[in-house]
Parts: sequence; C-alpha cells; structure tokens
Amino acid sequence: MKKLLYSGIFFFCWLLFPPAGQGEELTPQQIAQKIQATYEKTTSLKADFLQTSSISGMEHRQRKGSGTMVIQKPGKLRWDYLSPEKQVLVSDGEIFSLYSATENQMIVSPAKEYLQEDVTYNFFAGKGNLPEDFEVTSVPLDLVKQDSYAIMLVPKKTHAQVETLYVWVDQATFLVNRLQVLDHLGSVTDLLLFNTEVNRAFPADYFHFTPPEGTEIIEQ
Repeated sequence: MKKLLYSGIFFFCWLLFPPAGQGEELTPQQIAQKIQATYEKTTSLKADFLQTSSISGMEHRQRKGSGTMVIQKPGKLRWDYLSPEKQVLVSDGEIFSLYSATENQMIVSPAKEYLQEDVTYNFFAGKGNLPEDFEVTSVPLDLVKQDSYAIMLVPKKTHAQVETLYVWVDQATFLVNRLQVLDHLGSVTDLLLFNTEVNRAFPADYFHFTPPEGTEIIEQ
C-alpha cells in the first residue's frame, strides 16, 4: 500500500474554456494565474479525498484509497488513509513520518527534502508558480467537467514523478476538486477532493502522530 500512498502524495504533493453558460470564458493562462493567486493567499486546506491509481503494464491492477488530507503553511501536512487500510503521513515542517498499520511500522526522516519534492504540498502551499514552472494548455474535450475549469500542465523542467498533470478547479472559488497525474511510465493517479475547507487553524499537535505500542520505528 505504500505505492498507493506515495503515488497520490508525491503527485498531488504543482482548464480548456468552459462550456457555454458554465462561467466566464478564460484562457488556460488566466486560469492558472487565478489558481496561483488563490493558493498563495490560502493559509490552510482540509479536504476528504478519493484516490485511484492505475499501474502501467499491469492489467486490471487498480488501487483505491480514501481519507482526509490537511495542508497548513508553513511546512505542515497530514494525510490519513482510512481505507482500504490505515496509513498516516504527517509532517510538522521538521520531521516527516509515514505510518503503516498493515506493516506495523513507521518510517521517520527529515521533512526538508520530502517537502521540496512533494508536488502536492508545493502546489497547495502556493510555493511554486504555475505559469512559470509549467507549460499551460487546454485539456482535451473529453476531460471537460461541468462547473469546473480545467487545464493541462507539463513541467518545463523534467520532474521525477510527473509527466503531465490535469487540474480541475471550481469555477466560483478556483479551489482544486480533481487532479489527474500521468508519470513517465504511463501510470495514472486520479485524486478527487470534496468537502474542502480553507483557512482553518489546526493545533500544532495535529501534525504529530504517535503510533501504537510495538510499532517498528525506522529512522532514515
């Protein structure tokens, strides 16, 4: 299940014109700028998620997970996978921990390197710059979604995990409601976000996780 979690976090870890009557017509570049502005002024984000990962070259190999995610500036994040099994990924900005109930272990490492590479965190924290870091274009017509703007992003510099990123945002708020990521091997991760809240303050201890007694701790 680590594959499931990492595929979602590292990818989720940076919108074609709407159909007639579905909102103001904006160019993909204008949409990207509005998304950028939205997340630059957002101090925290909480959402429920549903994640589906399809592994390239493995017929019928599809993994699903769901739970809750929180990102809070600066450097704090927490992903609680509730199904199909319990996993917790958490960072307080200094220490990054990954707990797996099935494997009865928690991996602990410095947060700095992880946060630098986590596209999802950098995207929602507004640390990157969409118009500068990505080639921004329209999405294919079959990916147009009602009540959402959508854009396709291709990193200008080669990224280890991301080849193409499709982003859907709510037309009224410009908050992301769906991400679809293609990696260099053709695998696809689809992340749906709902029940989104922004600018809610979370206590510091929310970004710490104490595993059950007997859990193996692996420090890296």
